[in-house]
Amino acid sequence: MSDDLLRLENQVCFALVTAARNVVGIYRPVLEPLGLTHPQYLVMLALWERSPRALGELAAELAMEPATLSPLVKRLEAQGRVTRTRRESDERVLEIGLTEEGRALRTRALEVPAKVMARVGVDAGGLQVLRDALAPFSGSAGAERMSE
Repeated sequence: MSDDLLRLENQVCFALVTAARNVVGIYRPVLEPLGLTHPQYLVMLALWERSPRALGELAAELAMEPATLSPLVKRLEAQGRVTRTRRESDERVLEIGLTEEGRALRTRALEVPAKVMARVGVDAGGLQVLRDALAPFSGSAGAERMSE
């Protein structure tokens, strides 16, 4: 076995951590005019797809712990973009919904993907190839394979 396998530059984990940090840096100036952080943007994307949602369901989809997601949602509520209400049929469930302002923000957010692609110099096809290549690392199926 070659020692090259243990070189930092050859580690997938290092490349992914570095890329993740850089991606957030690329999004920051694009999201700033919308008043969103990158994690808040992810929450809004999920809610634009379907709202309202239970906090636990939203956390699972975003691969976050509910305790991590809750402060993000509270900040979005303080900004007037989401609502937090107890489900009538089961008060243990906190439902997160969009306000009119939150729904309206989607129109402004439509420009985000194009701005990100321009900053990176990659088109939609290139981003799709990259996203698909990351699939083995992005979910329970990938995690199960890695543990074998």
